[in-house]
Amino acid sequence: MAEEQLAGGIANAGKVVRVGPHVLRPSSPYSGSIHAFLRAVKDAGFEGAPTPIGIDEDGRERLGFIEGEVPVAPYPVWSQSGTALASVARLLRGLHDAARGFAPQGLTWNDGLADPAGGTLVCHNDVELSNVVFRDGIAVALLDFEFAAPGRPVYDLAQLARLCVPIEDDFDQHRIGWLPADRPARLRLVADAYGLDRDGRAELLTAIDDALARIEAAARRTINKGDPNTVARLNRTGGIEKYTRRRHWWTTHHDQFTAALR
Repeated sequence: MAEEQLAGGIANAGKVVRVGPHVLRPSSPYSGSIHAFLRAVKDAGFEGAPTPIGIDEDGRERLGFIEGEVPVAPYPVWSQSGTALASVARLLRGLHDAARGFAPQGLTWNDGLADPAGGTLVCHNDVELSNVVFRDGIAVALLDFEFAAPGRPVYDLAQLARLCVPIEDDFDQHRIGWLPADRPARLRLVADAYGLDRDGRAELLTAIDDALARIEAAARRTINKGDPNTVARLNRTGGIEKYTRRRHWWTTHHDQFTAALR
């Protein structure tokens, strides 16, 4: 069957294709661990992730295709609604609940975005809109588990908040297609939909600090390695300066987010 290129992605942009009922994408040293995890959460009753089929002879991993809409930047208005955001948070909670019976020890994971505090529950770590399948404006599945790794659930939720509230300087928020919004209220919506208690809400703020530091450190490692393709990609998406802008914006508005979570 003919291969249909699928939109989206960063590291694998242009390399992910659909072939009938399946998706083919480059595998990684972590694909075996990720496939084991995806099978486990599916066995636990979670339907919101691709079904792993295996690794083809050409080295590509084969996954079940999930029907629906996947927003890409600039994000459509419907995907920025509170309804859409709450549904993503509920979907992540479902993944975490299903993952509690999975033991990640003895498997290898990509620690590029992993929780610096560590943990035992395998998390997605990269829940942004282009990694979510929607139907009728409601999130039904998560995609792209290449950064999955053990950590704390609240850190995974913090990464979701960083990417989907978003926690971003106004300049960069506009640049990637986000409309102006009450972002402290959107963070509260994430906490409510996920079901965070009072202690969890306080922990979420600290976890967002960790998530912001983690992604900036990963970007700076990329710059230090000097690979021209990855440096060019970083420059196309706001450059290393966006991380300084983001930290300043978060510090300036931190009290508003704290008040919103009370």
